[in-house]
Amino acid sequence: MWTIRFSLTWGPASLKNALNLKQIFLQAMRSNQQKNILYSLVLLLMVLAVYLWRNREQASSSSFQQQQVAAVQKITITGQTMGTTYQITYLDPEGRNFKSSVDSLLEVFNQSLSTYIPDSEISRFNREDSLVFELPYFPQVLNASKELYQKTGGAFDPTVGPLVNVWGFGPGGPELKDSVDIQNLLSKVGFEKVQFNDTQVKKQVDGIYLDFSAIAKGQGVDVVAQFLGSRGLQNYLVEIGGELVASGVNDKGEIWKVGVNRPEENSSSSDLYSIIALDNKAMATSGNYRNFYVRDSVKISHTIDPKTGFPVRHNLLSATVLGPDCMTADAIATAMMVLGLEKAIALDEELEEIEIFLIYSDEAGNYQSFVSESLKPYLSFLTD
Repeated sequence: MWTIRFSLTWGPASLKNALNLKQIFLQAMRSNQQKNILYSLVLLLMVLAVYLWRNREQASSSSFQQQQVAAVQKITITGQTMGTTYQITYLDPEGRNFKSSVDSLLEVFNQSLSTYIPDSEISRFNREDSLVFELPYFPQVLNASKELYQKTGGAFDPTVGPLVNVWGFGPGGPELKDSVDIQNLLSKVGFEKVQFNDTQVKKQVDGIYLDFSAIAKGQGVDVVAQFLGSRGLQNYLVEIGGELVASGVNDKGEIWKVGVNRPEENSSSSDLYSIIALDNKAMATSGNYRNFYVRDSVKISHTIDPKTGFPVRHNLLSATVLGPDCMTADAIATAMMVLGLEKAIALDEELEEIEIFLIYSDEAGNYQSFVSESLKPYLSFLTD
């Protein structure tokens, strides 16, 4: 600190000079303060300029990405297959329309696995004792079914076909057949009674009847998705009868979002319960709220328990499963509708490759839900 002392022996001139020195010193101090303020302002402006420039670069990059997506043509094709409808949306810079190719592909797929086509591979196998494969889809679904049969403890079982038919949910239509011997039919159920390799499939027990309706739509979705990928497409959403595979983003550059219907008999496709963002995953939903009929005031559900031979009766209304492929998700969703709420949750904890969203009714008849922890950030509920 500077100290200025004044001598009593000084004269007026000396005192004046001392005062001038004090003023000069104060002016210098003020000048330094102004410089510091100026330097601080300059530094602040430089920091602000860098911040704005970086934001400008990020905004420009994001805008460029959005322009890139917007520049790619969005193609949507629709049609009918497997007794239901399909809708496929994809982004293609070349603007190609693959409808004829997809229709041809699904026609061949159905010729292999549709029980509604009399001369399909599966129909011929169900009438005979064995079959030599002509198409690739039958061995694919057999291998997947064997693995999922084991993982679900038999809750998913394609040999449940005789029971499905006798309860009126096969090609014959929705009517329970009279004089049904469930125990006798159970002797013809069990996937371990089917033997197969890469070239053929054989029955170990007479009367075995295969029905892949609980997995075939999912497999069909995977087949179409693989086809689109083989054509160089990265962004697409494939849907067949409510089963889906999503890849990449939509035309807005966002993750594909799909809805889960309210589990009500008269709900429409637009009557949604929730929205799920599909980040490069497959999704399938199974429920008992639509496919049923009433006999003697009793609702007969299409989900048949392979172990008891009877339609299930529990409070689980719908099971939505997300997985790496739609064939797996489709089969596990069906298995969960067989197992019921508690066992379905236990299966989710056991299988790392899936995420689930279950809707069930509580004792008061109100909707409740269970969601896998990892799925919660991708799920949003709709208000009534």
